[in-house]
Amino acid sequence: MRIPALVLAAGVCAGGAHGQDAPTPPPPCARAASAAASAASGPAAAASAPVVNVPGLEPSPALRPLPRGEAARTAPIVLRARQLHGQADQRTVAEGGVEFRRAGLTIRAERMSYDIAQDLARASGQVRVSRAGAVYTGPELQLQVQRFEGFFLQPEFEFRDLGAGGRAERIDFIDAARSRATHAEYTSCPRDGAREPAWVLRTDRVTLDFDINEGVAEGAVLRFLGAPILALPTMSFPLSDERKSGWLPPSIGTDNRSGVEIAMPYYWNLAPDRDATLTPRLITRRGLGLDSEFRYLGSAMQGALQHEWLPSDNLTGHSREALRWTHEGQLAAGLRYSAQLVRVSDDDWWKDFPDVGRSLTSRLLPLRVGIERPFEFAGGSGLAYARALRWQVLQGSDAVVVSPYERSPQVGLRLEGRSGGWNYALESEYNRFSLPSGVAARAGREGGDRLHALGRLSYPWREPGWWLVPRLSVNAASYNAAGQLLHASGRASRVIPTASVDLGFEFERRTQVFGRTLRQTLEPRLLYVNTPYREQIGLPNYDSAAKDFNFVSIYTDNPFSGIDRVADAHQLTAGFTTRYVDAASGAEALRLGLAQRYRLRTQRVTAQADGTPDGEAQTQRLSDALLLASTNLAPRWTLDAALQYSPDLRRFTRSLMAARYSPGPWRTVSTTYRLTRGVSEQLEIGWQWPLAGRVPAATDGPRSAPRDAGGGSCDSRTWYSVGRANYSLKDKRITDSVLGLEYDAGCWIGRFVAERLSTGLSAATTRFMFQLELVGLSRLGSNPLQVLKDNIPGYRLLRDERRSALTFDDRPGVSIHD
Repeated sequence: MRIPALVLAAGVCAGGAHGQDAPTPPPPCARAASAAASAASGPAAAASAPVVNVPGLEPSPALRPLPRGEAARTAPIVLRARQLHGQADQRTVAEGGVEFRRAGLTIRAERMSYDIAQDLARASGQVRVSRAGAVYTGPELQLQVQRFEGFFLQPEFEFRDLGAGGRAERIDFIDAARSRATHAEYTSCPRDGAREPAWVLRTDRVTLDFDINEGVAEGAVLRFLGAPILALPTMSFPLSDERKSGWLPPSIGTDNRSGVEIAMPYYWNLAPDRDATLTPRLITRRGLGLDSEFRYLGSAMQGALQHEWLPSDNLTGHSREALRWTHEGQLAAGLRYSAQLVRVSDDDWWKDFPDVGRSLTSRLLPLRVGIERPFEFAGGSGLAYARALRWQVLQGSDAVVVSPYERSPQVGLRLEGRSGGWNYALESEYNRFSLPSGVAARAGREGGDRLHALGRLSYPWREPGWWLVPRLSVNAASYNAAGQLLHASGRASRVIPTASVDLGFEFERRTQVFGRTLRQTLEPRLLYVNTPYREQIGLPNYDSAAKDFNFVSIYTDNPFSGIDRVADAHQLTAGFTTRYVDAASGAEALRLGLAQRYRLRTQRVTAQADGTPDGEAQTQRLSDALLLASTNLAPRWTLDAALQYSPDLRRFTRSLMAARYSPGPWRTVSTTYRLTRGVSEQLEIGWQWPLAGRVPAATDGPRSAPRDAGGGSCDSRTWYSVGRANYSLKDKRITDSVLGLEYDAGCWIGRFVAERLSTGLSAATTRFMFQLELVGLSRLGSNPLQVLKDNIPGYRLLRDERRSALTFDDRPGVSIHD
């Protein structure tokens, strides 16, 4: 066995840094130890090394990364104390302010002896061990340094990365990778001696094995506010972010349609590229159920399969289930493929289980499959594809849902590129349209075939301060739809060209506003469009609808989306945007905009009031005017407004106004007013605001753990109110709402959230979620955080996301054995 170098440094170091994690000793001792460590070549030379002052040489207070392997086994040892005595190459005794360092391991004590032959260190009196971000303190330590074997009596420990720690009766170091703690406690709450922490995890014995990435706790009891809330006979957990099979903590929720639901998920790590989660659940009003999820990942594919099953719903009297599958992958020759499937057993599923985000449209569930191949050619790129789309439509007694058309198949080719300053694009596609079965979903419509081609050719000029883009485009389509066309053969076609010129300028100047140096821009824009009239009333409409009228769509050639409708146009759109930008930071302080369209002739292809095509001709020359304003000039305030003004009615037909006040972290209040005249009028209010207690200021930095997990007082006992309410002024009722309370006790957080989701004009589903977050350990209960982040503008977590000690709430599991 090779014995590492031993570097000794003795002297009277008054006011030493004993007890600190990264001390900077007085210069004589520091310089002597550093000089000896850098010059030592063996135990004998090190033992006789004199105390030498080396000007300018100071040790870094930050520990370097721990050496590993041979470097760790042969690293020199630095031993420093007020008094050193012993026999060279045999035994050394250090007393008074002892500091022992080797390869990232630091031991401090009042007295220490080191047997060089046995590589055995014995320390006593305020022993403190620092290693890999963990700090242990206690009265007595015995350790074979190189093998890292020994014991620590009555230690207290801190894990700085987690902001948590605890104490144990004894810790046995089996080797460098394994250790065992007897009668251990773990918490992130203050520990002040006789008083029990707010939460504490107690175990009879904990064994950690870093070689197999596993910790095993026996006789574990989780106590909260003096009462046991979870008892685990044997529990295993991962020691890193690697996944591990095991039970995840239970979740509990309730709603007014199903009652109380208790779920206990089991995570199954099948392989490095496959895993599964099985979740038995009990729903008090409906019975037993099972949720399953299977995930897989390959070198050229990935996907997930989810299945929810109620064998016998007590309320409906029959079996119910939901299935979701997503998959994507890549084949040879650059082929890519994908699939998405969402299906449920009955029409009422979306009402009874509204919390499951299966689709953007809860009553239209898709089945999509597709294969495509991108390619490149000289001066451009392209995409060839084949797809299919089908729908499951969930009908109800409250309103009829009209299904979009299904496509099977959808085959197309897209090309785009640049040549000699010209930009070009081409799309050609064939679709066969059909509708799901059911009279309500079909609404008197029939399917058919369509072959279309879109082409675009432009020659853009772009220079500093201005740009000009003349463009020619064409929309051609051919239909085969018997029974839908005015033509007796059931076949029809049309070709519609469009010419446009887009011109814009960018002007800029410096200015002063309220003492701030700003850069103001003025960006006028003109768009001229000329599209001849083509009769389209007798043609099918498979995918066209009026675009939302806003600052983006007003600068487009066609007010319709899709292929089947192209508005005739001879018009000029004019507008401008001016922005005030902070000259130093680049942040936008103010934005104002105005845009309006002038028709040079009557527009005959228009949309109806509900957005569907084939409306009445537009004879008025001026379109509605759009006004835009956004500012944060006032500190802590953000104001936004978007208005649509009708010159014919001389009134605003659509309005959106929003204000948000955020004076500091975890303090935000926002309100939004939306008006579509004759259709809807809504007022929305959202907030996150402290009700009582101390709220950290913005200068306190991110809150990731209690400040004084080792025994200081808990400085955050704060109540927060969170919520959002959407009120319909037209119907005089609250449509959707979220209301909750959060209590931050420093080392634990309690959340109670109620969510009300409207499922009809007079029906709603209300559910309640409760979560207990034990900081540094886990989150228990149903998770309302995604609901809060999705619904409350500016919502901020009370704790930054970070990995928990036992990773209860992530995919790495906690295995509980009977």
